[in-house]
Amino acid sequence: MDAININEMKNMLNFTVGPVMSSDAVREIGGEQVPYFRTPEFSEIMLENERLIKKFAKAEDQAKVLFITGSGTASMEATVMNVFTPNDKVLIINGGSFGHRFVELCQIHDIPYDEINPTFGEDISEELLSPFDGKGYTGFLVNVHETSTGVHYNINLISEFCKRNKLFLVIDAISSFLADPFNMCELHADVMITGSQKALACPPGVSVIVLSNKAVERVNGNNVRSMYFDLKDALKNAQRGQTPFTPAVGILRQINMRLREIDAAGGAQSEIDKIHAIAADFRNRIKDLPFEIVSKSLSNAVTPLHPLNVSAYDVFTTLKDEYGIWICPNGGGMKDQVFRVGHIGALSKEDNSKLIAAFADLNKKGLL
Repeated sequence: MDAININEMKNMLNFTVGPVMSSDAVREIGGEQVPYFRTPEFSEIMLENERLIKKFAKAEDQAKVLFITGSGTASMEATVMNVFTPNDKVLIINGGSFGHRFVELCQIHDIPYDEINPTFGEDISEELLSPFDGKGYTGFLVNVHETSTGVHYNINLISEFCKRNKLFLVIDAISSFLADPFNMCELHADVMITGSQKALACPPGVSVIVLSNKAVERVNGNNVRSMYFDLKDALKNAQRGQTPFTPAVGILRQINMRLREIDAAGGAQSEIDKIHAIAADFRNRIKDLPFEIVSKSLSNAVTPLHPLNVSAYDVFTTLKDEYGIWICPNGGGMKDQVFRVGHIGALSKEDNSKLIAAFADLNKKGLL
């Protein structure tokens, strides 16, 4: 790639769902030298990261937070490996590519499972859950926001189902943490997973696992055949604010800056309110454009759109090449049907105006 293209990428306006745009303070840390990390100073940063993640997730006091150097999928796999065994029998909400990822992980690690398959764009319902009541399941896996379809599942309904069936509840909140309301204690969630590159708005490369005390007991009682993903070792190191192996030190410092920014601005609810306002503004301003919102249960994080007259991928390509704007394309069979517009990261209503103007221009040219 030549220098001209690299400079163009620097100035792109990013409406994807990750990586997203970061604040100036977070970006500034990314330009600094990466410090040595086996020090009391770095341990203090990590312990503060744990404290603030627990605060924003509304986790129980005894909960533990692990920072995994790896994408969200790394923490999804580590969770499946460490909290379930072949003696379990789990339910998986498989309504898109990320639900399917949990299916694949259970297949790889020999965890018995059954799938619940909502219709594309539809929320979970009591009618879908009730056939699985009292059937001997021990665990439940859900991506609370199925990012590939833009559906935010009714997590309260799922929580009630898990409570009455005494199921161990694992929630992938990678794209919804800090974008949608979440209360780990009230939901009786045993594990919450998130990532650095979504609403945390830091570079990709770190994912986060929040473990309830019940989950910690499961981890400590399980014999995992892995070095990197053995969470017993990670828990032991986390007590002193460290990790078993070399972590993504720079990103963890950026996460610390970002968490402190959010805390100083009013905490998780203020961040959620900000993202909600940006999402509502965008959705209100596209009503006269030839789009259909395909999700019937939206997250604040993203709006999934079906263009009525043209290829969704062509819209993505034209915005990227001619307007300096990234939106999020879909893959597979949805490539030409749906694109997604993210509302997370360092975005504003003024940025919405630029994207809306680009859509209006495409529409005027007959390209929408």
